[in-house]
This record gives sequence, structure tokens and C-alpha cells, in this order.
Amino acid sequence: MMKTNKLFLGFMSVMLLALAACEKSEQFYKDELYGINLTGYNGSGDTLITKLGDITFPDGILPNARFEQNNAYMFQSTENKIKLRVMEKASGKVVLEKELHKEEGSAKVNFLYMDGKVGPMPDKPEVEKDKISLVYMFQPTLTNYTEPVDFVIGKYYVTPQVFEELARLKNVKPYEFSTAVSIPTFSTARQEYNGVMTSVSFSVRIYKAGTNVPYIDGTSYTWNALNSTAPKPSASAASSKLYIFSESPLGNIMRFSTRLEL
Repeated sequence: MMKTNKLFLGFMSVMLLALAACEKSEQFYKDELYGINLTGYNGSGDTLITKLGDITFPDGILPNARFEQNNAYMFQSTENKIKLRVMEKASGKVVLEKELHKEEGSAKVNFLYMDGKVGPMPDKPEVEKDKISLVYMFQPTLTNYTEPVDFVIGKYYVTPQVFEELARLKNVKPYEFSTAVSIPTFSTARQEYNGVMTSVSFSVRIYKAGTNVPYIDGTSYTWNALNSTAPKPSASAASSKLYIFSESPLGNIMRFSTRLEL
């Protein structure tokens, strides 16, 4: 019996040591493993590669595509920081560089790369029932307009020629993303307005900030009530959209073309 007890105690000691070692190992990985979440949109024609120190991530960031990469790095005991670099694969040009610090525990890096420039890439709102959410970036590449604008979102009643404002994004700088705005969905079927049957159009106008004056006022271009509108989704279906768009006039009528729709 004494021999059996000694064997049992010896076995239990080994098990306790093993459990302690596992707990230490789990704690080590918990403390030292550094998660890296890389998201955004590569709006260039080049594949991008990501390097962490001398380590190249296995997956490239494809051209003209949204991306999300999740990777991890194990800091050595003597390390407390490491450099993250995003580069063009063909040219080696550094697109983005960021120093990651061990004590942060993880990193989330979000960016848009377009026209050789890097900027933040906002997250779209979640789709809500009976709501349309919009985020805009306006690139006035022809007029080179530099002042802030208001995006005025509304309904245009065609026969009485009445524009009804539903929401306004104020003081949005060219080449920068707006905040998000939401409006209720609505029908564009023929309907009555003040006793008159009329068609209804979903329209997003671009005014000089703080006014109801089209931003092209004073230029050779004209604003058309039906066709001069920023890109927008269907008025009757719930959605959440992010648009990057630029000027694309037809004759002297200002129109716009979509560079990115997400």
C-alpha cells in the first residue's frame, strides 16, 4: 500500500508540473503574440506587399480591390518594437510605414491607397431597415475646386421643379471623406405633389458650403436638375454605400463619374 501511495504521489507531482508548464506556456503566448489587422482599399494598379521587419506576409494586396489581412508576430524577449511597411511589389516604393510597439498588444491599420497617396479608409455603417446610409469623397479634377462643399441629399419633384432637402453633409473638403449620413428610403413612382401628379428623382446636389448655390457657380459649367447629381443607390431599398467620384461633364452640363463604390 505504501508503494502504491508513493507511485500515486509521484504521478500527481508530474501532472501538476505539466499543468503549471502549460499555464506558463499559455500565458507566454497570451503576453507575447501580437495580432495585426490590415484593412482598406488598394485603388492602384499595383499589387502591394506587407513586411514586418524582414518578414514578408504571404498574401499580397491585389490592385483595385478591398482587402483584409490578419497576421500575428511573436516578439522575442529582447524586442519591444518592430516596423511595419507596405510597399509596391514591382517598384519597391514604400506606401505606408508604421512602428508597432509590443506593449500595445495588437494593431489595426486601415488605409486607402489611390493616385499615389495614402489616407484613412472609413468603415461604412451597417445596413439598417428602411434606411440609406452614404459616405462620400469628391475629387474635382477638372474645376480644381478647393473650398469645402455641402452634399445636399433630397427628392426632386420633376413637374413642379421642387427640390426637397432630406439631409445635408456640411463642410466636406475635396479629396477627403465625409462623415456618414442616413435618410429614410422612399418611392420614386409617380405620385401627387400639391395636387399635381409628378415623377420623383433621388438627387444629391453639391453646393458651396453653407449655401444653396451649386459649387460650379461662376464657371463655364451649368447645373442640371436631373443629371447633375453625385452617385447614389436606389431610393427604395435599404443600403449603405461609400462613393469616391470625380467630375465628368457632358458638354457644359456638369456630371460625375464613380471611381469607387463599396
